[in-house]
Amino acid sequence: MKSSKHLLFLLLFFSSFIQVNLRDEIPAPTYLFPVRPGEKNFLSGNFSEIRPNHFHSGIDVKIGGVNGEPILAIEEGYISRIKVSSFGYGNVIYLKHPNGQSSVYAHLDAFSPKIMDKMRREMYENRKNELELFPDPDWFPVKRGEIIGYGGNTGSSGGPHLHFEIRDSLDRAIDPFSFGFREVVDNTPPVLYRVAVRPLDYESRVNGKFQRQEFTPVMEGNRYLLRDQVKISGNVGLEIYAIDRMEGVNNVFGIPIYELMEGEKTLFRINIDHIDFNIGRYFLTHTHQNRFTRLYPYNNNPLQIYEPNTGSAGIISANPGERRQFRVNMRDYFGNVRSLDFRVEGEEIIHFPKTNTSSSVPGKGITYDREVMVIQSEVSYWGNVAKVFVNGYEMDLPPAYVANGKRTYLWDLNFGIPDSVDLCNEMIKPNVLKKIPFGEEISFANADVEINFSENSLLDDLFLKVEKKNNTSITVNNSQEFLQGNIEVLWKSPEIFGDKSKVHVYFQADNGRKSFIGGEWESGHIRFQTRNFGTFVLDEDIIPPTIQAARVNRENLRFIIRDQKSGIKDFEAFVDGKWVLMRYEHKQNVIWSEKLDKQPFLGEVLLLVRDMAGNESRFSTVIK
Repeated sequence: MKSSKHLLFLLLFFSSFIQVNLRDEIPAPTYLFPVRPGEKNFLSGNFSEIRPNHFHSGIDVKIGGVNGEPILAIEEGYISRIKVSSFGYGNVIYLKHPNGQSSVYAHLDAFSPKIMDKMRREMYENRKNELELFPDPDWFPVKRGEIIGYGGNTGSSGGPHLHFEIRDSLDRAIDPFSFGFREVVDNTPPVLYRVAVRPLDYESRVNGKFQRQEFTPVMEGNRYLLRDQVKISGNVGLEIYAIDRMEGVNNVFGIPIYELMEGEKTLFRINIDHIDFNIGRYFLTHTHQNRFTRLYPYNNNPLQIYEPNTGSAGIISANPGERRQFRVNMRDYFGNVRSLDFRVEGEEIIHFPKTNTSSSVPGKGITYDREVMVIQSEVSYWGNVAKVFVNGYEMDLPPAYVANGKRTYLWDLNFGIPDSVDLCNEMIKPNVLKKIPFGEEISFANADVEINFSENSLLDDLFLKVEKKNNTSITVNNSQEFLQGNIEVLWKSPEIFGDKSKVHVYFQADNGRKSFIGGEWESGHIRFQTRNFGTFVLDEDIIPPTIQAARVNRENLRFIIRDQKSGIKDFEAFVDGKWVLMRYEHKQNVIWSEKLDKQPFLGEVLLLVRDMAGNESRFSTVIK
């Protein structure tokens, strides 16, 4: 009898638990659309759209190209988070609703007057020009349909719109259109641009080469076809560059659902129905160069958007002479579908190709594809088999293939990192220094740098490459490789020019543009943190920001502030010795005052503006 009571209790507990979780997952069909509910709306961005380095976590609702559109609370609740910022989401409100879900309203031009009044008082109390709060539930409750703000262009927005999200009780973003909104209509299917087939290990080939190859599909009827011959050896993966469209707008949208099919069998399925911000950086291994979606699993990727979620799902192979026919379905949320049909044929790998030494094409070098080192060299009359020197051993390495007068050698770095390779006509030294395993806390040091990796730094195993070009520039791997979290770099004994206190580390993009990183000097070394691979340089900034008064009177202070190198860090304004709130629009380099009361500005005006390098500018005048 006692065990029966325990069983009944467990059944009731799990039943309640399941109901609570299902209630969180089942869309609430009664949410109000936040912009002109009941009227037709248009989007400039959709959920799961590929953005630079992340999935788009909401929808972008057009507001007519101007600021000021009233934004409504989709349901009753309370403000659980609110932020005034010049970057990111700009002015943003997070509402918590009774069912545990949240809604997010970003890039607002302004909050409603009551909300802004409370926020302004908090900003004056904290003396902060930008402020983020996580208020208690009674700080500001809201009603369904209440105006909470006005659409705008604040933060990192590229034009007036509302960025709108719905998040579940675990704070994961979910597609707002799963809640039955009818204000947006879409009958346009996706568009396919390019297809790529990629070797997945050093024993794989695409049309005889260890090389990712792209193909252009053609439209035939309502489907795409890949007419190019694709011969494969070993394991390969498919990558798709496609977009979605919606009628009435010229914007480009993302595709949430991909299906790789063979006949009626689904080999691999992607369904981006949620975005977990805690592991969102793994988006960078979900795509190739932020454009092609991988229809195969990538090592160590924990995103729960793949079915089946196994290491072999989606990998394509074929026996020599075997032909296999596949289809890829591309679906948008509204049910519009486009399909791609393609075929592969298996062929044998030729491990010891015959060498044609009658022609030679200039060109050589080393490239890396994850763990595979690819060496290309001109045909040599002195021999064909390279010698690899690794860990005190000497190994023969025949070319993987010879084509167009070039020998191509492949070496799996998991076998060891070579000290050098003898190509018969020359000796080369690979620049890989060490394998950094995924998920481990580990350090590397040599004469030039010390690099510390935490267990959350990497997205995958890393083969570390450091190149010191000169005493004011180092390159750590390349900008097409990515990190999950920060790494800490100690740059040893770089060459310093000018005032050391004004010399900092900058990230230098491929186009030469520099972005301030900072760093702390330790004797003759500088220590900094970065979340990006690429080239880092030292630069001196001794020029303070510029201040241009646009309006200074009893009612308003308005200035144009700029910095030419390290960028604006912060600013403070005082009138008659009292702190004054200054708002900032970085896209226009404008700051302006917001009063706490209606009292006129009288007395001395002092504005301090500092850049990231510590340079400060001062402006002062007197209002009588």
